[in-house]
Amino acid sequence: MILPHVPLMLRVALFYILRRSEQSKYVDLRTELIVAVLRAYMNPSQPQSITSIQKMDLFGAAGPPKGRIWVSTYRCPPPPAGDRVLQDAITKAIDGIWNPKTPKAAYQLPDPEPIEGEWTGYRPCATSDSPLPELSQRELYTEMMKDVKSPVTILYFHGGAYCSLDPATHRPTVKKLAKLTGGRVYNVRYRLAPQHPFPAALMDALMSYLALLYPPEGAFHEPVKPEHIVFAGDSAGGNLALALLQLILHLSRANHVIPLPDGSHRPIPLPGGVAVNSPWLDVTHSSPSCTANAAFDYLPTPAQQHEAALKRPRCAAWPADPPRKNIYVADALVSHPLVTLLLAPSWRGAPPVYLCTGWELLADEDRHAARCMWRDGVRVVFEEYEAMPHCFGLALPYLKETRRCLDAWAGFIKSVAESGPQGVADEGGSRFVRIRAKTLEEERIEPAELCAEDEQAVEERFLRNMNGGLSTDVGIAKL
Repeated sequence: MILPHVPLMLRVALFYILRRSEQSKYVDLRTELIVAVLRAYMNPSQPQSITSIQKMDLFGAAGPPKGRIWVSTYRCPPPPAGDRVLQDAITKAIDGIWNPKTPKAAYQLPDPEPIEGEWTGYRPCATSDSPLPELSQRELYTEMMKDVKSPVTILYFHGGAYCSLDPATHRPTVKKLAKLTGGRVYNVRYRLAPQHPFPAALMDALMSYLALLYPPEGAFHEPVKPEHIVFAGDSAGGNLALALLQLILHLSRANHVIPLPDGSHRPIPLPGGVAVNSPWLDVTHSSPSCTANAAFDYLPTPAQQHEAALKRPRCAAWPADPPRKNIYVADALVSHPLVTLLLAPSWRGAPPVYLCTGWELLADEDRHAARCMWRDGVRVVFEEYEAMPHCFGLALPYLKETRRCLDAWAGFIKSVAESGPQGVADEGGSRFVRIRAKTLEEERIEPAELCAEDEQAVEERFLRNMNGGLSTDVGIAKL
């Protein structure tokens, strides 16, 4: 993988030494080289088919886990045949929060399927090469729980543009979160697009959350209190975490209840909090930062994505039948607030939210979402890391900025799960800061000044871009 990029690396090194690159003012040479190679890998001259990329991800995630980590795989069963608890909840949310500026369209709900999740915990007494003990998955879970020291339960959704990667690829990250919080992580293997477009992943997320609250027969875990659960995710997984939150908020406002096996009916409670890293909130990539921040990020720009979409080889998975422009979602649903969270009508009533971003393509949409949440009365911790690329906390583990990010991410999760909303920091519980590169100095940001555009301008720009015809095939944003 590296050899074809040697000329690129030499050129980047020369520009860095001469201080001719924008990044050289903020990051070291190693980081600039890694970002440049990632950028070249993400935007190849000849893109691969979706099927090939998905196969590569599975190959890269193959092999049993080892090291200071517990992994216990649990397969969550769907509701009994004829039980429409998931379909009814999602239908009510999709129909209830449709964007009024776009016409309603028909959509198809998938059937629920068994969905795996990886219970993950930190294993302090192991070595870096220790294999998992040869035990059943239930026994592995029991052993993991002996090392869990906190009630924190993280419901985690991995990134990968909704069409790639896997809980196995994110084990290093969730292991760190488990270690720093003292809790455990339930890392969901949700269904991927384009084979399973929206709302399949959202259905899987809701089923996984309900399984934590009300364990199915044969589950490894005891019922988890909602205040001890924090939704978390990166990139597309951050989108899914916030979409699940929006779904629950709407159902709560509509007094929607779900039937339980004991014959009772209960509302779906809100979690203790939500903590997302570089969330992808605009599937059309309409924000100015999607072009302006290209020098600091490895994700392909919208123009590069469009070019890659035209070159991408056909395969069994893509193009879809019937044809659509978007890998994740039917074109008529692109503007739905459960897809593009940038257009969410209200966050009022949400639990505390942590949101971090860098100087990345998604920065503007993340800033806008944080400001909207704050204006709706949500306690928000927002951190912007100067000159950092998309999901740097996962992609660049050696940086002190990454250590700072993981400490803040895990610290927020631990505080809200153990102490409730009052565990979030100062003045009204919200905190907005910019983290300076290299020095890690904090600069306070006024939340009202996060974005130059107001909500109406953002929505109008999005709708113009949605109707402009560019494909949102994201070139498979690997994180």
